[in-house]
Amino acid sequence: MSTLKGLISVLLLVGNTLFWTIPLVILTLLKVVTPGRRWQRRVLAGLNAIALNWIGFNLWWMRHWIKPDLRMSVPEGLSPDAWYLVLSNHRSWTDIFLLMMAFHRKIPMPRFFLKQQLIWIPVVGMAWWALEFPFMRRYSKERLAANPRLAERDRKATERMCKRARDVPIAIINFVEGTRFTPAKREARQSPFRHLLRPKAGGIAQVLNLLGDRLDAIIDLTIDYQSSQPSFWRFLCGQEKAIRLDARRLDVAPWMLEGRYHDDPHYKERFHSWLNALWQNKDASLDSHRW
Repeated sequence: MSTLKGLISVLLLVGNTLFWTIPLVILTLLKVVTPGRRWQRRVLAGLNAIALNWIGFNLWWMRHWIKPDLRMSVPEGLSPDAWYLVLSNHRSWTDIFLLMMAFHRKIPMPRFFLKQQLIWIPVVGMAWWALEFPFMRRYSKERLAANPRLAERDRKATERMCKRARDVPIAIINFVEGTRFTPAKREARQSPFRHLLRPKAGGIAQVLNLLGDRLDAIIDLTIDYQSSQPSFWRFLCGQEKAIRLDARRLDVAPWMLEGRYHDDPHYKERFHSWLNALWQNKDASLDSHRW
């Protein structure tokens, strides 16, 4: 029975995606040929509307069909007309839909930092590109050491997004670990945390450097699964155990706007200290919670 439920869930997800494909393709092509950023923003507003409706229907059937056991704590006073940087841990593909359940229409249409390979996913990859999601190549330390110029590609992608975001409210969501947590990855990367991988500071530091004066807040998000090995398929089958999502609002500290991460070693050290402290608190929260 659970497998049948999962298959129906897949059909609902695919069907909703295909329903919006034609208007998505039309507006994407229109955006490509539209001259000038002013007119492109109008097309982008239409693309945002498509994305929000796609999200809205998915959340509706997930709540009524899958009925996840989701326990959320979200701060009051969020607005779709403000600017936010959301920092989260990452356990499963399910995380993306959990974020939508927590913040849909409470914050602006979110933008995720995505791996470059995801642009090739049919329909969805095109949607992410048209919506101006930043695609990151995430080179290994060995490749960056051999060719430091490669790091500039990800920095330029972040810079383009932040430049565009100055005039239109945005929520930038960053899974700071850079990949989904597993015990095997924790061991391989020698993470000092029990439930988390080491956080990657460069991308969020650049966002704060370029967009910090526009940000209304940083949202620190912790996702906790009762299951030790959560999976999106189990979620679609309605078999995922309880999930806890805690969000808290943080102010953008003045010192975050006063330095440049890649040029100032003192600023870089202070930023790493702040982010590591944030991750230590998150790890302690995950450790202290008992299902």
